[in-house]
Amino acid sequence: MLYHAYELQAAWLNSASAMASIGSEWLTNPRNPMAYAGIGPIAGSALEVFAHATIRRGKPEFDIESVRVGGKDHAVSETLVLHRAFGDLKRFRRADLPEDAPAVLIVAPMSGHFATLLRGTVERMVENSEVFITDWHDARDVPLSEGRFDLDDYIDYLVEFLQVIAERNEGRPAHMVAVCQPSVPALAATALMNGAKDKAAPRTLTMMGGPIDTRESPTTVNDVAMKRPLSWFKQNVIATVPAQYSGAGRRVYPGFMQLASFMSMNLGAHMLSHYEMFKHLVEGDDDSAQMTKDFYDEYRSVCDMTAEFYLQTVEEVFQEHSLPNNSFEHRGTVIDLGDIKQTALLAVEGERDDISGIGQTKAALPLARNLSEDKKRYYLARDAGHYGIFNGSKWRTKVAPVIEEFMETHG
Repeated sequence: MLYHAYELQAAWLNSASAMASIGSEWLTNPRNPMAYAGIGPIAGSALEVFAHATIRRGKPEFDIESVRVGGKDHAVSETLVLHRAFGDLKRFRRADLPEDAPAVLIVAPMSGHFATLLRGTVERMVENSEVFITDWHDARDVPLSEGRFDLDDYIDYLVEFLQVIAERNEGRPAHMVAVCQPSVPALAATALMNGAKDKAAPRTLTMMGGPIDTRESPTTVNDVAMKRPLSWFKQNVIATVPAQYSGAGRRVYPGFMQLASFMSMNLGAHMLSHYEMFKHLVEGDDDSAQMTKDFYDEYRSVCDMTAEFYLQTVEEVFQEHSLPNNSFEHRGTVIDLGDIKQTALLAVEGERDDISGIGQTKAALPLARNLSEDKKRYYLARDAGHYGIFNGSKWRTKVAPVIEEFMETHG
C-alpha cells in the first residue's frame, strides 16, 4: 500500500505541476501586461518554484561533453563497458589523455540516488585519468527473474569490474575511489582480492565519507539506524514494486523514502533554498535560480534499492558494526582486513560532514593492520560537508589533488 499511495500522490502532483508551469509561463510572458507589474511577477515566480518542486523526475544523464585542461577544451567520450542486471560499468575518457594515464574506478553509492550524483566527481577526475564508474540501476526496473541483489553481490560486482578494467589495460590494475556508503563493500572487496593475490586488486583505495565504523562521532543517520530494531525497518520502510514497472513484485526500499528522510534532516535549509530561488526569479536573476534548480534536479532524482541490500546494510554497517568487529562475511567467509598488504589506503573526511562523522572513515586505516604505514594516509577537508568532499569547489581544488597525488605516489 505504501508504494501505491505514493504513486497516487505523484500522479496528482504531476498534474498540479503541469498546471502551475502553464500558469507561470502565462504570467511571465513578455506579451502579458501583468508580467511587468503588480502581482504578476510574484505569482509567476511562486508557481514556477512549485512546478519545479513537484515535477516527477527520471534518471538524469551525465552529459559531460568536454573538460578544460591546460587552457584547452577536450572532448569527453562516454561508453558502456559492461552491462549487468543491477548495474553497468561505464567509462569516461577525454581526448588527448596520455597513454600512461591511470585508470580509476569510482564506486557510486547505492543509497537512493543515481550515479549521476557524482557527475562533478567524474568531471574533475577525467581531466587526468581514464574514469570508470558503477552505474547502478533502479531496482524497480529489474525483473524478478534476475534474482536478488545484496551486499555479497555488490562486492562481487566490484571485483568483476576491477578485473575487467585490468584486462582492458593489459593487466595494469586500476585505482578505486569509493564515495560514502560503498566504502564498506569496497574495503571488503579490496581485502578479498589482496588475500587471493588477485593481480587486478586496486593499486589504491580512496574512501570518502564512508561509514567504516559508525560508532565514531555518530550522526543523526547513525542514531536512527541504532534506535530501532531491524524488524521495524522491514515492517515500515520496505515496499513492493507495483505492477506497472518491470520489477513488479520485487521488495524494495523506495527512493522516495530515502529522499523524504534526507529532506527532513535539513528541512529548514531546503525551505530557505527554495525561498532564495523564488527571490531570484522575482528579481529576474535567472542564472542564480538555475543553479538551485540544477542541484534539486539531481537531488530529487531517486531510485529504489533491493530490500535485501538495504536491510543488510542497516544491520551489518550501522547496527552490528561487522567490519570493524571482524565479523563481516562474504559468501559465508569472514573478511580479514589484515589481508590488505598491497593496496594503499586513503581516508578522506569532511570537517562538517553531518552524514558520516569525523573518524568513521579514518577507522579503516588501523583495521588494515598488516599494511605498511607509508601506504596509509588521512585527509580532513576543512569546512567541507558531506557533498563538499566529492562535489563543488573544495572537491575540485582541495580534495581531488590529494587523491591524484596519492595515486601517483602508489601507482
